[in-house]
Amino acid sequence: MNGSRVNAYQRTNVMTADPKRLVLMCYEGAISNLKFAKEKFESGEYEAKARAIQKFQDIVNELLCSLDFEKGGQIATNLSAIYDYMMRRILRADVDGELSAFDEVLGMLEELKEAWEEISNNKKRGSVEKAMFASSMTEQLDPRGLSATYGPPARL
Repeated sequence: MNGSRVNAYQRTNVMTADPKRLVLMCYEGAISNLKFAKEKFESGEYEAKARAIQKFQDIVNELLCSLDFEKGGQIATNLSAIYDYMMRRILRADVDGELSAFDEVLGMLEELKEAWEEISNNKKRGSVEKAMFASSMTEQLDPRGLSATYGPPARL
Protein backbone atom coordinates (compact mmCIF):
# COMPACT_ATOMS: atom_id res chain seq x y z
CA MET A 1 0.00 0.00 0.00
CA ASN A 2 2.73 2.44 1.00
CA GLY A 3 4.78 1.52 -2.08
CA SER A 4 1.94 2.42 -4.41
CA ARG A 5 1.71 5.86 -2.78
CA VAL A 6 5.40 6.42 -3.31
CA ASN A 7 5.12 5.33 -6.96
CA ALA A 8 2.15 7.64 -7.49
CA TYR A 9 4.09 10.52 -5.92
CA GLN A 10 7.12 9.82 -8.13
CA ARG A 11 4.95 9.64 -11.26
CA THR A 12 3.32 12.96 -10.35
CA ASN A 13 6.74 14.55 -9.84
CA VAL A 14 7.87 13.39 -13.28
CA MET A 15 4.67 14.35 -15.06
CA THR A 16 4.61 17.88 -13.61
CA ALA A 17 8.33 18.71 -13.72
CA ASP A 18 9.74 21.21 -16.20
CA PRO A 19 12.37 19.91 -18.66
CA LYS A 20 15.31 21.24 -16.63
CA ARG A 21 14.02 19.53 -13.49
CA LEU A 22 13.50 16.29 -15.45
CA VAL A 23 17.12 16.33 -16.56
CA LEU A 24 18.21 16.85 -12.94
CA MET A 25 15.96 14.00 -11.81
CA CYS A 26 17.54 11.76 -14.45
CA TYR A 27 21.05 12.65 -13.29
CA GLU A 28 20.07 12.01 -9.68
CA GLY A 29 18.58 8.63 -10.60
CA ALA A 30 21.58 7.63 -12.71
CA ILE A 31 23.96 8.61 -9.91
CA SER A 32 22.06 6.75 -7.20
CA ASN A 33 21.70 3.61 -9.32
CA LEU A 34 25.35 3.61 -10.29
CA LYS A 35 26.44 4.05 -6.67
CA PHE A 36 24.14 1.19 -5.70
CA ALA A 37 25.52 -0.98 -8.51
CA LYS A 38 29.07 -0.32 -7.33
CA GLU A 39 28.14 -1.26 -3.75
CA LYS A 40 26.51 -4.49 -4.92
CA PHE A 41 29.48 -5.25 -7.16
CA GLU A 42 31.82 -4.90 -4.18
CA SER A 43 29.65 -7.10 -1.97
CA GLY A 44 29.19 -9.78 -4.62
CA GLU A 45 25.43 -9.29 -4.98
CA TYR A 46 25.49 -9.61 -8.74
CA GLU A 47 21.75 -9.78 -9.44
CA ALA A 48 21.13 -6.53 -7.57
CA LYS A 49 24.15 -4.99 -9.34
CA ALA A 50 22.76 -6.03 -12.72
CA ARG A 51 19.35 -4.50 -11.95
CA ALA A 52 20.96 -1.24 -10.85
CA ILE A 53 23.14 -1.10 -13.96
CA GLN A 54 20.04 -1.70 -16.10
CA LYS A 55 18.25 1.19 -14.37
CA PHE A 56 21.32 3.38 -14.90
CA GLN A 57 21.32 2.43 -18.61
CA ASP A 58 17.59 3.12 -18.92
CA ILE A 59 18.01 6.59 -17.43
CA VAL A 60 21.03 7.49 -19.55
CA ASN A 61 19.23 6.16 -22.62
CA GLU A 62 16.27 8.39 -21.77
CA LEU A 63 18.62 11.38 -21.54
CA LEU A 64 20.11 10.38 -24.89
CA CYS A 65 16.74 9.94 -26.58
CA SER A 66 15.53 13.27 -25.23
CA LEU A 67 18.30 15.29 -26.84
CA ASP A 68 17.09 17.76 -29.45
CA PHE A 69 19.92 17.91 -31.99
CA GLU A 70 18.21 20.58 -34.08
CA LYS A 71 17.88 23.08 -31.24
CA GLY A 72 20.77 21.85 -29.12
CA GLY A 73 23.37 21.82 -31.89
CA GLN A 74 26.92 21.09 -30.78
CA ILE A 75 25.92 20.84 -27.12
CA ALA A 76 23.46 18.04 -27.89
CA THR A 77 26.11 16.31 -30.00
CA ASN A 78 28.65 16.55 -27.16
CA LEU A 79 26.14 15.26 -24.61
CA SER A 80 25.28 12.38 -26.91
CA ALA A 81 28.95 11.41 -27.10
CA ILE A 82 29.32 11.69 -23.31
CA TYR A 83 26.24 9.55 -22.65
CA ASP A 84 27.38 6.95 -25.16
CA TYR A 85 30.81 6.83 -23.55
CA MET A 86 29.29 6.41 -20.07
CA MET A 87 27.16 3.49 -21.22
CA ARG A 88 30.05 1.73 -22.96
CA ARG A 89 32.41 2.42 -20.06
CA ILE A 90 30.09 0.89 -17.46
CA LEU A 91 29.32 -2.15 -19.62
CA ARG A 92 33.03 -2.78 -20.17
CA ALA A 93 33.75 -2.21 -16.47
CA ASP A 94 31.05 -4.67 -15.51
CA VAL A 95 32.55 -7.35 -17.74
CA ASP A 96 36.14 -6.62 -16.66
CA GLY A 97 35.38 -6.05 -12.97
CA GLU A 98 36.89 -2.56 -13.13
CA LEU A 99 35.45 -0.62 -10.19
CA SER A 100 37.44 2.54 -10.99
CA ALA A 101 35.24 3.04 -14.07
CA PHE A 102 32.21 3.40 -11.82
CA ASP A 103 33.95 6.29 -10.04
CA GLU A 104 34.94 7.84 -13.37
CA VAL A 105 31.38 7.82 -14.68
CA LEU A 106 29.98 8.95 -11.33
CA GLY A 107 32.32 11.95 -11.51
CA MET A 108 31.10 12.79 -14.99
CA LEU A 109 27.46 12.52 -13.91
CA GLU A 110 28.10 14.71 -10.86
CA GLU A 111 29.69 17.40 -13.07
CA LEU A 112 26.78 17.33 -15.50
CA LYS A 113 24.28 17.46 -12.64
CA GLU A 114 26.06 20.46 -11.11
CA ALA A 115 26.03 22.21 -14.48
CA TRP A 116 22.30 21.67 -14.87
CA GLU A 117 21.73 22.87 -11.30
CA GLU A 118 23.58 26.06 -12.19
CA ILE A 119 21.55 26.43 -15.37
CA SER A 120 18.34 25.93 -13.43
CA ASN A 121 19.42 28.53 -10.90
CA ASN A 122 20.53 30.95 -13.66
CA LYS A 123 24.07 31.35 -12.33
CA LYS A 124 26.99 32.92 -14.17
CA ARG A 125 27.77 31.74 -17.68
CA GLY A 126 31.46 31.03 -16.97
CA SER A 127 30.76 28.60 -14.15
CA VAL A 128 28.23 26.77 -16.30
CA GLU A 129 30.82 26.37 -19.05
CA LYS A 130 33.40 25.05 -16.62
CA ALA A 131 31.06 22.51 -15.07
CA MET A 132 29.45 21.43 -18.34
CA PHE A 133 32.45 20.09 -20.18
CA ALA A 134 35.76 18.64 -19.11
CA SER A 135 38.95 20.11 -20.52
CA SER A 136 38.76 18.13 -23.75
CA MET A 137 35.19 19.22 -24.48
CA THR A 138 35.26 22.95 -23.77
CA GLU A 139 32.96 24.98 -25.95
CA GLN A 140 31.63 28.52 -25.87
CA LEU A 141 28.20 27.85 -24.40
CA ASP A 142 25.14 30.02 -24.25
CA PRO A 143 23.09 28.96 -21.19
CA ARG A 144 19.88 30.01 -22.95
CA GLY A 145 20.70 27.47 -25.66
CA LEU A 146 21.34 24.71 -23.16
CA SER A 147 17.72 24.56 -22.17
CA ALA A 148 16.88 23.94 -25.82
CA THR A 149 19.22 20.96 -25.89
CA TYR A 150 16.48 18.69 -24.66
CA GLY A 151 13.16 18.25 -26.43
CA PRO A 152 9.76 18.07 -24.81
CA PRO A 153 9.46 16.32 -21.44
CA ALA A 154 9.75 12.57 -21.85
CA ARG A 155 7.66 9.95 -20.15
CA LEU A 156 9.97 8.21 -17.68
